[in-house]
Parts: sequence; structure tokens; C-alpha cells
Amino acid sequence: MDHFPFASLAQIQILLVPVGSITKSLFDKRAAEIRSFDNIPSGDITVGDKDQRARFLPTTNTLATGYLHLSFPSHPPPESRLPLSLFRPSAFPLGIIGIASCSPETFEHIPAYFDDAVRDVISSEYALPISRVCFAFEEASDGAALNTTLSGVEVIPEMDTKQTKLHLGTLLASLCSRILVDLSDFVCHIRAHNSNSLTARPQVQNLESPIGNEYLNSGLFATLLPSQLPSALDLEQRSESPLSTHSQPELSTISNLRKSSTFKRTSSVGPALPSLRQSTLSAAASGKKRTSGIGAASSHGRLFKVLGDAFLLAGRTEDAVVWYTEALAMFKSLPDPLWHASVLEGLATVPILEAWASAAGLNGSVDTVKDPWIDPTDKIAQAASMYSRIIPGNDQDQQYPLLSYLYITCIFRHTSLLYSVWSAKGWGPVAFTTLLNPGPAPYVPPTLAHPDQLSFVNLERLSITSGIRRSHISEVLSQAHGPWLLHLGSRERIAILQFITAIYGYIGYRRKEAYVIRETIGCIMDLVVCGREHYDDYRLSSAKPVAIGQDAPTPTAGTLGIRESEPTEGNEGIVKLVKHICRIHGVDLGAVNVVEAGPEAILSRKSWTRDERRDTEAPPVPEDDIPKEPIGWPELQIGIVREAIAVAEALPDYAAVAQFCFSALKNLHPVMTPTDQNQLYAGATRALATAKRRGDSRAIEYWTGTPIVTIELTPLPFVRFPVEKSLGLLQDNDENTGKRQAVTTDPFLYNPRRSLHTKGSLLVVQNEDLEFQITLRNPFVFDLELSSISLSTSGVTFESKPISVLVPANSFHHVLITGRALEVGNLVVRGCLVQAPNGLSREFGLPLSTEEEEDKLMKRKTGIACEYGRTKYSGLAAHPWERPTEKRTSLVGPTSKKPAKPIRYMDFKVVPELPLLRIRRTSLTHSAVMLYNGERSTIRITLENVSSLSIDYLNLTFEDSTMSPAQQALLEGELSVFDAYETEYDLIHRQVLTWDSGNSKVEVPPGKVMTVTVSCFGKAGCTNGSIHISYACSRHALEADPPVDNFYARQLTYPVLVTVYHMLECYDMDILAYSGLNDRFGVGYHDPSMGESEDQSWCLFSIEVRNTYGLPFEVTFERIDEGEGWTASLGPDNVVASACRTVPPGSTCRIILPLPKLLLTEEQTSRPMPSLSGRQFVVNKSKLSSEDIKLQRELFWYREELFKAVRGRWKEAGGSRSGDLSLRQQRLTKPMLHALRMDPVYVQMELLQQADDEDGVSQKVVNRRGGKYRAPPNEFLFLRMRIRNVSPACLIFTASMFFEPEKYVIHQGVLQGIPFGEVESGETKEMEMAICFVSCGRFELRGQVEILDAARGEPAGSGHITVLVEDGQYLTVPDSITGAHVDE
Repeated sequence: MDHFPFASLAQIQILLVPVGSITKSLFDKRAAEIRSFDNIPSGDITVGDKDQRARFLPTTNTLATGYLHLSFPSHPPPESRLPLSLFRPSAFPLGIIGIASCSPETFEHIPAYFDDAVRDVISSEYALPISRVCFAFEEASDGAALNTTLSGVEVIPEMDTKQTKLHLGTLLASLCSRILVDLSDFVCHIRAHNSNSLTARPQVQNLESPIGNEYLNSGLFATLLPSQLPSALDLEQRSESPLSTHSQPELSTISNLRKSSTFKRTSSVGPALPSLRQSTLSAAASGKKRTSGIGAASSHGRLFKVLGDAFLLAGRTEDAVVWYTEALAMFKSLPDPLWHASVLEGLATVPILEAWASAAGLNGSVDTVKDPWIDPTDKIAQAASMYSRIIPGNDQDQQYPLLSYLYITCIFRHTSLLYSVWSAKGWGPVAFTTLLNPGPAPYVPPTLAHPDQLSFVNLERLSITSGIRRSHISEVLSQAHGPWLLHLGSRERIAILQFITAIYGYIGYRRKEAYVIRETIGCIMDLVVCGREHYDDYRLSSAKPVAIGQDAPTPTAGTLGIRESEPTEGNEGIVKLVKHICRIHGVDLGAVNVVEAGPEAILSRKSWTRDERRDTEAPPVPEDDIPKEPIGWPELQIGIVREAIAVAEALPDYAAVAQFCFSALKNLHPVMTPTDQNQLYAGATRALATAKRRGDSRAIEYWTGTPIVTIELTPLPFVRFPVEKSLGLLQDNDENTGKRQAVTTDPFLYNPRRSLHTKGSLLVVQNEDLEFQITLRNPFVFDLELSSISLSTSGVTFESKPISVLVPANSFHHVLITGRALEVGNLVVRGCLVQAPNGLSREFGLPLSTEEEEDKLMKRKTGIACEYGRTKYSGLAAHPWERPTEKRTSLVGPTSKKPAKPIRYMDFKVVPELPLLRIRRTSLTHSAVMLYNGERSTIRITLENVSSLSIDYLNLTFEDSTMSPAQQALLEGELSVFDAYETEYDLIHRQVLTWDSGNSKVEVPPGKVMTVTVSCFGKAGCTNGSIHISYACSRHALEADPPVDNFYARQLTYPVLVTVYHMLECYDMDILAYSGLNDRFGVGYHDPSMGESEDQSWCLFSIEVRNTYGLPFEVTFERIDEGEGWTASLGPDNVVASACRTVPPGSTCRIILPLPKLLLTEEQTSRPMPSLSGRQFVVNKSKLSSEDIKLQRELFWYREELFKAVRGRWKEAGGSRSGDLSLRQQRLTKPMLHALRMDPVYVQMELLQQADDEDGVSQKVVNRRGGKYRAPPNEFLFLRMRIRNVSPACLIFTASMFFEPEKYVIHQGVLQGIPFGEVESGETKEMEMAICFVSCGRFELRGQVEILDAARGEPAGSGHITVLVEDGQYLTVPDSITGAHVDE
């Protein structure tokens, strides 16, 4: 890029050309070494003889303080600028350096190669002198001697870097000396035009002669002297020239210039100044005496300007200022605005050179009121104003381009001065370096070389520090952009637009930069189109003619048409510029990537494995769901996108066309019309097809954003779903299995770890098809075609076939992908691989999100949406890629220092192959069964193995409609302890469906059948049930190596519709004390129906039974021998007594059954109520006393023993159907408990009297009738109390007597605390007390036995007799009938 340096007027251009077969890399390397010499001190220049040709050489080597500034372009200027040869010699090369790589074989041919290279780059009409030299670099020293006497060739041997640089500096100084000599010769002796040789010296004429001055002033630009001049103007007349070789202008103007100058200068003429002044005066005097009219009408201002340019190139700024000042004086008297403006440019350049040479900067400035760059700026601004007012002459077609070029370069010089001072933060060495940079690339100061160079803060800091506003630089630069650019050639126009673009970019005016880049691309595309047309014309003109007619050859079969491939060099750079333009306007045309990928690369992208990607690394997840704020003007953005597509089509670059179309659709589809979307999609599709047809190796990645919304595994049929089971189930019995199924086995009411166990991987079966449902989204108005969609998996090998799909416009679409896992292990579904037609596949990951991650994502969306609404960004900072990330992070929340959690995907556990079982037939009709409440029936199910694996594990579990409410009530924990026990009892012991598996091992070979029998129980409230048949081939788990703890089974479910008729109701249970036998027949009476022991006590069990059905039923209640819970054995048979009644429909019957009393130990009754399922019960919410708790436990345990002894059954009257009656709904009350519970001590009281017999005095029982003793008054009798310890423990008893009325009874001893001592279990003890009734009447004698040290409460046992005292005869009961019942 031409960067138009500010000090180009003072830089000698030396053209670098490659010579011979030197490689580009080697040429660039040697050219960089030469370009490192951007200036040569004047003291290094060889002075030589003091003749006319040494006019621009330094005066002396020792006193020279100036510098020659060099520039090394690699291309010559266009021929259209040749008329500016005298007007601006600095714009043309004055020297040529050929760069060659020499060897002994090619060294002799280097001069010829060099001549050919010079002819190629220098036009035959080139006017300025050119000093040339060829640098032959010796690359490999093999010891062969080179001929170093070749003319114009300088051999540079292979040396180290320092020596090579020193040698190059010497050669460049010598070349500069020759350039200055040739320049002096050119100014003093203008050569005639000669196109044959660059070195021949034709007839020369003096530029300082009158005729030379006339030709210098003949037109708008200086015209070179013709080859034929008048004979009077020969070489001998040079001595009569008004200006001698070493003449100087009058010093009056010089003194005025020095008064206005702000820099201290040291004249380059030195001590010769007085003689020069005298020579000038004499020359002026002689000029006044001349009477010749030739050249008198023309001003010498242009001549002085040419001399000033030459001295400026020679580094003699003092002399340049002198000649420029004289030229200004001439132009003021005889206006010449074009040359006047050029002089002002030269004068503006001198202070910069002097400031750089002295390195004074601001410290060297005398005037501290205004900035040092103000004067150069004013001069350049004045020059630009003069250029803009110049009116060309007759030859406008030739002059307009030159005037436009001069005006624009002046504006650029002004811009460069302001930009250099602004970017360097003021006047100083950095600014000088930027101003004098010769190229070939522009110098970027350190202030703009850091990553934050275009930030608003940095740019404003430069403006404040330097005192130059960016708007001022832009205002000056904008003057160069106008219609006058159309007068320039395409190359010059592109170079100028590039410079404008660069400056706008450096100062941060990116929209203006994009605007100029658009114009630059237009110029480039004009060249591309024109070049293609010229190439087509050339190809058609050079093609062989085709015969037409009879002589035309007949085309043969299989003839192919050949289309030549178009060149693609430079396309990438133009595409980058187009992307940059659109990015500035808020459209990211690089949103869809173009990559180099052939068919092999595409396949490799599809075959990613787990080893190449870690599951802890998240794939790129686009933020499609995050709200995006529209930025920019949609109409402008769409228009720019159309231009970008047109540029890509004109290149042509079909991959770029597709990329631009897809990127625009991806970013701008919300604001596009349906027509625009369809056009872009159709254009992109055509471009991709064309690129593929032409063999383009590039491909487009997937572009529509995130098309995958969800991925779901289609639920497996229940009959195929695998279930994990513990290996210990293979040895469990049926009872334990039923318990686990009936109630939950978790001992905790709330177990937070229960959810962790249920969140494992889903189970799938090896080599069985899996269906994944994928939801796709198409946000566009056209149908979206996807050529391939497949699952992206890792882990075990997963076999699936990609599918193609057409997603309808603006809709969600569901597709199914089927595959199977070929191995056992873990299968991870990461997402999908999606591929558009003629594009590359791309992976879209779909990780699983926890609630915490969902909350974070929601907070992030909310924060970004809040940021869009609250924060105002100015200019291009509103683009998403330009916004600072700090605010966004602060809105989302503080960043956590915790390590990142691994990304979780849909995970499956592949289990070994499993058998498949089906139900072939059952014994039920329509899967329905009808039962009475309590009735039992059987269901037969025939199973068939339809797989290739045998079944060696079979287990049946059941579920009915009554389980779920009961289990839910248990989990809620609101039931009391008693209700929870009853609920669990009902779940475990009264199941609707049961199965007796037996101990035989199950084996169902492939293709065989098996029949299982299930028992069905009629349970009130049950409406349906399910039979779950679990089966597996367990040998894989049993033979696994290493051993495993579980195996996998499948489950088959057979639903059953249950209808239960509720016909009998039991209610109002009661237990009554029974003592009628003893009262009626005496204490020793034995009843065979009530047992064999005379020590038993009895009670009556009573219950009401109501028939609510329409048929009569026989109801039987039986007393069962349960053994340990009773006081005595009831015989060998279980059923020892029963009571049967027929209950008619709608009737209620009471059934009474005598029961022996129960006696439980303290240890038994003090146990808490158990949990049948092993659950942990919470503490009862009601606060009960210890007595209440003891009572509740006694009620519970005596109730359980009662239900063990009593069983109810029913039978259909006249039928065969029968069942059980449940008493679990009946409650045991405290009075019932007293009637049912036997006292721990048996107490028997008798009233005796003394009688005489043959053996002596004895005691006999007093006469007893009707259960009452009949005793005489006023006679001593004996009251005997006999106790028997019926408890299993040894106890200490005390007795108390109570008489009623007590005042009419005389007794012996105390009545309270009568000791019995220790009484072993089953032992009997007696005590007697003498009493006497002193009155007739009814007396109640009661005795109570208490346990010593027991808590105060109810007595352990009691006895009671009734005595009727009568005056008169009474009967003594004979011994033979003692205890017998006597009817009155």
C-alpha cells in the first residue's frame, strides 16, 4: 500500500528490481537489508571534484551536517505521471538497484539480466536521470573466484550481518553521490530525448538559459527541451547565463526569511558565502545589462523552485529554503499558483527535516506561543487551497489527473502531519519518525500498537495530550475524497482510497473507514471485470477457427467441454474487506465458517470417538435463547449484504457467496422479508452446488444456529424394559418377597438419599433397537433441508443410520433415529451431528441441566436482558463483540471459585441381552374375577419363551388398588401407631394376589411354555390388581468375572379386574365375665366342653353379624388352640369349640362363644407395638402418661392373642363357596380387657365350722344353697382363704379381708396385710381366720390378695362369698355332694 509519507519531497527514490532467477523470499530478505538504510549522512557522500556536476553535493565531508533521505520502492510510477518529472522529481526514481544472487555459473550473465530488468521497469520516455547499480549477493562461498570487474555490478561476499550492513552502507553512499552528480548534470544540462539507451548522453542544453527558462514556463507543467534547439543557443553560451553554477539569490530576501524562521540553521555554503553574495550581485547586474528578449518575459520562479527541490533532495535544507524563498518572491509578482503551492509544500517539509536532524523537538523551538507544527500546517493548507483553485489549460484530459493527484497528495501531507503529531502525543521524535518513514509499509507508533488502540478512552487521551482533535484530522482528510478521484487511474485511485481508509481506521472513525473500503472494493472489482473481459477477448482471438460446412469435422461421442478455472489470487483479501465492512455495520458475515475440507475431512469429522473428546468438555453451545438487542439499521445492513454477495459472485468465490448468504440469514432473518430470505437461501444453495461442481475443496459448516431443541429416548415397551435386581433374590423365599412387595422397606419416613438412588443411568439392552425422538426447529420462512442427522455418542459402539429430513418453515418438527448398542457398558448421547446439503457436519451438544444450572441460566438471561435495557453504548461499542464483559458478569452474579462441574449428558447403561416372555393364555375371561369378601380363588397363567435365551429365574409380585392408598398413608406418617400396625397387617397378611412358588428351580427353554397358579383373595374395596412376572437369564450374572452384585430381568404385567361383593358385616364385639358354672354347681364342677382342668376361668366372646347380601350365609366362629398364650392345654385338635348360625338376608345375629381367660406376662405386655415392615415410627404426637401407655400396650397384645384364638368363617347356604370373616376392625376396650385377662393369683374362700366325727374334731363346710352360705349367729366359724400362684414367676403375697357390715362380725387377728409369704408358680397356700356373726342378716365377705412391693392399683386376685345368718336350724352339706348344684 502507498502510504504517502509527509517527507516524500525530500526522499530520493531508488527502485529495487530482482535480477536473474532470484527467489522472492531471498529478494525480500535482501531488499529488507537495503531498506534498513532510510537515510545517509551527508558526511558519507563522496564529494569529488568541484565542478559544475558537483553542484548538489555537500560542500565538504567534514562540515556536512545534513542527511539524504532514501526511499526504496519496488514498482515504478505510472507513465501518466511523466509530465511531473520537472515539477516533482521526488516522485520518480533517481536510481535503480538490481538485486541478484550470484554464483560462478551465472555471474557473467548478471549484467545482461540487469539491463533487461531495467528496460522492463523504466519507460523509454522517462526523462529524469537514473543511476543504476546491481548488487550481486554471494550466497554460498565455494572457493571459486568471481570476476569483480564487471561494469555496474557490485559483488557482496557472504559475511556476517554487521559487515554486510557496513558494506551496503558504503555502496549506497557511493550510489547517492552519483545520483546527486547526475541530478546536477540534469538541471544544468537538459539532455534531449533518446529512447535507445539510458546511459548515452545526447546533445544537452542549459536549463538556466533563456530558452530553457522559456520551455520551463511554456505550460502548466514544465516541458522538456526538444532535441532541436536554435543554433545560437549552444554550449558556449552557458557562461552568459543569468545564473551561474554556484549563484545564489539576493540576500535581501534571505534576511527576511531568517527573521521569520523559527529554527536555527547553519548554511551549507560555509565560508564561501561572501564570494557567493558578490557573484550573485554581479550576476544580477549582468542580467540587467542584457538586451536579449529570449526568456525575458518568463519568470525565474519555476527555475528557483526546481533548484530548491534538488537541494531538498540533496539534504541541503539551507540552500533549499533560499531558493524556495526566491521562488515565492517571484510568484508573488507573477502569480503561478501551481508552482507556488509546490514551493509551499517544500517549505513545510524543511522544518520537519531540521527538527528530526537536530532531535530538538519542542525544546528547540524559539516561539513558545504556538505549537511548532502550526507553520508547516498553515503552509500546506495554503498550498491545498491553491491546488483546488487551479484551472487547467487546453489539454484538460492530461492535466486534470495530474492536478487531482497533486491536490490529493497535498491533502495527504497535511493529514499525515496532523496524524503523526496526534498519534505521538505531540511534537517529538516519535512524530518525526512517523513523518519521515519511507515505507514500504506505514509506521504505526507505539500509542496505536497495543490491543486497546481503538478504545474511546485511548483515542480521547491522544487528542487531549496532543491538542489535535480527531475531528480535525477527519475534516482535513475528507477534502481528498471527491469527484476528482474519477480523473485518476485505477491504481492511483485504489492507493488513495487505501490511505484514506487507513487514517480513518487509525483515528477510530470506523464507519467512514467502511464507507471508503466499499468504494475501494468497487474500484478493485472494476479492474477484475475489465481484466476478465480482456482475457476473454484474448482467449477468443487466439483460439483456432472452427470449420463450418461440409468440411467441418463430425463431433465424436464422449466429447467434453472444458471450462478453464478462473484465478483466485487476491480473492481472500477482498472477502476479508467485505466481512470487515459488514462487521462495522453490525453484520457478522463470518458467523458461518468456511473451512478447507475434502471428503476425507468430512468423514473424519463424523467419526469422533470418546478418546478424542472428553465428556467434561462442553461443545460450543450457541446462545439462541438469550435475548439479543437489534443493532443498526436493517435496511442498510441488508443493502450492504447484497453488495457483499455481488462482490463475491463477481470474483467469483462461490464458497464466500454461500457463507455470506447463510451468515446473513443466521443474523438478520428476524428483520428480513420472506422474499429476501428465500432469495438468499436459493442463492446459497446454487453457490454451494456450483462450488462442488467446480471442485472447490472448501465447505460450509452448519449455519442455522441450534436446530436441536430436545432429544428424548422413546420409552421402551414395558415388556422390554430391563430392571436391575440384587443377586440375593435368587435365594430368597416367597414370604420375604411378598413382604418387600407389600410395603416399603425403607426404615425412614423421610430419606433424602432415596432420590439419589433413583437417579441412575437408564437401562437399555444390548443389540436391541432404541428410538430417539429429536425435535428440530426451523425459524425461517422456507423449508429447511438437512441432508444428514445422526446421534453423537461416546462410550460403547452405537450403530445407527443417518437420516435426511425437510423441516417445514416456521415450525417444530419431530424425527426418529433408530440405533442399537453393540457392546455392554456405558452409552453417552452427547447430542446430534447435523449436516446441511454440500456442507460440513457439526455437533450440537445437549447437556442435562440440574435445577441449579437452570436457575443460573435464567439469572444470566435476566441479567443480559436487563443490561440491554439499562445500558447505553455509543457508536460501534453497541455491537455484541465490542461490548465489555465486566458489566455482563456483574449482572449475572459473582463468579464462583469452585471447580467447574463436569458436563452431564444423557447416559445409558447397556446391559447384556435378555430373554423375552409373553402370556399365551389365562384361565380368566376378559381378565376379570368376581369374589365374595373373604373368598379365595385361583388364576392359571400360561407363559411362553419367545427369545433365543433360556429363562432360569422367575418371580411373581403383585399389586392391587388397596396398596397405593395404604402405602401413601404410611409414608405420610400421620397415622397413629395402632392404625399403622393395622394398615401394615392388612398389606402383608391379607394380600389380594399371592403365589406359592415352592422350592423347585424354574427353567423355561427357548420356545417352551410354563403355567403358574396365582391365588386371588376377595378383599373389600379392591377393584383391580396387577400380576408382575419378573424373569431373567441369571447365568450371565452368576458366571460373571469379576463377580457382580446384581443381575437384570424383565417384567411382564397382567392386569386383573377384581369385583368383590361385601355381604357380611361384623360389629359390636364384646367380652363378658363368666362365673355361672361355679355359682350354680359349686367350685369343683367339671364341664367337658370347657376343658379338663378345674383351675380355669372363663369369659364369653360375643359379636353381631349382619347380612347385607341377598343370600343366606352360615356363619361359624371357632375357638382355636394356640398353645402358649393360654393357661392350659385345650386338647390335640386346633378347633376345640365353635358356634354356628345361619344369617338370613337383611338379618343380624349375635354369636356367643365361651373362651378361657388369658394371662400374659409383664414382659409380653410391656413390649411396644411392633412394625411388621421394619419401618421407623415417629414419636407419638399425643403426650400420654406411663399408665396410659401401659394400658394401650396391654389392650394391643391381649387383642392380638384374642384374634389368634377366635376365627370366623362363612359358607354360602346350599352352596360350595366359603371364606373368612375378619375381626381386625373390632376394638378391645378396657372392660373387655378385665373380662378377658386372668388374675395372676387364684383366690378361693370357704366358710367352715367345727364338727365332731369318729376321728375327732374336724372342719366342715357350712351349708351352702344357691351360692350362699347359711350360717348360725353367735357361733364361731372359720373363714379359709386358699390362693394359687398361676403366674410363671415366684411372688410374695399379702391378703386383706373386708366384712360388710363389719360391726356385727367378730374376727380373730388383723384384717389388713395378712402375709402369705413367697408362693412359687403353681403353688397353693391357705390361711384361716375365726369369725363370729353376732347378728342375723346378709353378710358380704371379701378377700383381696396383693403382690408385695407392687404398684398401688388393682389387686392381684380377689375372692367373695355371701353368708346368710339365720336363727334356727340349718343344714350341713354332706361330704358326698360337696360342690354339687342343689336346686331349691
